[in-house]
Amino acid sequence: MSAPVLETERLILRGHRLEDFPAYAAMWADPLFMRHMGPPRSPEESWSRFLRNEGMWSLLGQGLWAVEEKASGAFIGDCGFMQNRRGLAIDCGDQPEAGWTFVTAAHGRGFGSEAAKAAIAWADKHLDAPRTWCLIAESNAVSQKLAAQMGYRQSGHVTHLDKPALIFTRERP
Repeated sequence: MSAPVLETERLILRGHRLEDFPAYAAMWADPLFMRHMGPPRSPEESWSRFLRNEGMWSLLGQGLWAVEEKASGAFIGDCGFMQNRRGLAIDCGDQPEAGWTFVTAAHGRGFGSEAAKAAIAWADKHLDAPRTWCLIAESNAVSQKLAAQMGYRQSGHVTHLDKPALIFTRERP
């Protein structure tokens, strides 16, 4: 399966394309973007993550969409559902993990909630999972607020990449 295309008022959620990689790698190399997630990533690390996005769709029928701003046609981030097998102290099993990441220039413009709303609506219709969850750095109040807006509720504390993090879960309606 390849990523289905979802459209919102200002965004297109679609599969990643090779031409997205320079912007994708720049996003993961940006220290401001990475401030809650650890050190900036090398091009090699970003390439592996980039390829993983497509692999999840073909193997699992879910994954992260590339988020494209309609007005500019620019890649501005990722949003969707993953299975990262993180080995956390709290077992979330094989339940889909929600995630959203956006280039720093896109922050504060409502793109995260617009993309997450579309992705969650798709998941509620297409994923055979009673719940989804997300992992958010304890220091990332903006992402925690977005999770709450999307119906996620804090359900645990963990350490991830040597930093305190929170688990949020959302039951499918």
